[in-house]
Amino acid sequence: MKQVRIFDATLCGRNSGLSFKEKLEIARKLERLSVDTIELPEISSHKADTLLIRTISTFVREATISVAVSKSKQSVIDAAAALKNAEHGRIRVELPVTPAIMEYSLHIKQNKMCAYIREMIEEARRYTDDVEFCAIDATRAEREFLDEAVDTAVDAGATVVTLCDTACIMLPDDFAVFVKEYADRIAIPVGVSCCDKLSLAVAASVLSVKNGAECVKTAVMGEITPLRGFASMLSSIKENYQITSGIRSTELHRVIDQIEWVSRSDSQSHSPVSAAAVEEPAVALNIDDTKETVSESISKLGYDLSDEDIDKVYSEFRRIARKKNVTLKELDAIVASSALQVPATFELSSYVINSGNIITASAQIKLSKNGRQVDGIATGDGPIDAAFKALDQIVGRHFELDDFRIQTVTGEKEAMGNALVRLRTGGKIYSGTGISTDIIGASVRAYLNAVNKIVYEEE
Repeated sequence: MKQVRIFDATLCGRNSGLSFKEKLEIARKLERLSVDTIELPEISSHKADTLLIRTISTFVREATISVAVSKSKQSVIDAAAALKNAEHGRIRVELPVTPAIMEYSLHIKQNKMCAYIREMIEEARRYTDDVEFCAIDATRAEREFLDEAVDTAVDAGATVVTLCDTACIMLPDDFAVFVKEYADRIAIPVGVSCCDKLSLAVAASVLSVKNGAECVKTAVMGEITPLRGFASMLSSIKENYQITSGIRSTELHRVIDQIEWVSRSDSQSHSPVSAAAVEEPAVALNIDDTKETVSESISKLGYDLSDEDIDKVYSEFRRIARKKNVTLKELDAIVASSALQVPATFELSSYVINSGNIITASAQIKLSKNGRQVDGIATGDGPIDAAFKALDQIVGRHFELDDFRIQTVTGEKEAMGNALVRLRTGGKIYSGTGISTDIIGASVRAYLNAVNKIVYEEE
């Protein structure tokens, strides 16, 4: 039985709006699924990214932690320092092999690229025995040069070579033949990274494995082979083709659903306000349930929370439970909005919203900051617009609203609403979530949640 190694790149995607704790929670869930490698992007914000890598290395002990490098030898040194305490650490040298991208991203001509590949891999081997070479845009490279680049990487000490169909220019069977040439020629494992722009990445990955590839890059969300689809395909063809992976298939869909919930996947409706009721779970909790009972239900959902986070969830649970029974689906939403967050600089104390068809909507909001009460009053084109303006007034800044959605978590009359807000500032997007039986309250909490992430990162 051939065992495929899965290198998951979910945390390398467009997740700048995720908080530190959300990224950590995603890493822990990926390890729960038994992916072989959890990939992290190149260090850009030295202090924050290094801290994230070190923290993930503390919690993730079975999977390999892989950090990308490309810019310089210093990026290798930084990655090695961040991975110092990882049980299994890998440095991932990601370099382009097409002239246009070489010159655009690295300002290096093709005739000097192989020397740079050797330099980077040899530098990485000074710190670790596990070094991956990723040939970005390999399918568009000149074949003679790609051969030389791969041979150089192997000779310099790479332990895995990954071929990337970055532009999605090959059909699955052609890509599999392309991969076979290198799998047959070099002595180290060959991996693949397939673009899913045409929804063919799963097929290309599976055929590549049949033709000799040993590693496949996946992501829960993003532009490469989807983890859910690839793992499901392997489960279906396991007996006929003797190919499998270490993924815990019994937990696959539930854990991926949780990761998508934390990440606020773009697969949700892009309508500014959407109502999407989901199936009602049979189990419900009420105001009389103890913290221990709620904690057990949290564990059943697949979360492993600290005592501090359980206290936060239980406090929010009681706020909702005073008005209605709480289903497991709603408890999942409470966990995502209460536990997986940065420390709150601003906390909501109270709000009063006035709205009607013959008056201008107004909002009066009171927040707590460092134990001090601060108020904001504003009018707007509707109650939610007024509330957001009042929050901007309190914080003293205006944030560009990139996206705003409301959906119901359950479908009954007293449904709990979940609001998603995305704020743009400094070229980055920060997402916030809020839950309440009152959609305006949920919206205020979501906006405030995003603001707290911005303030926390800036500080």
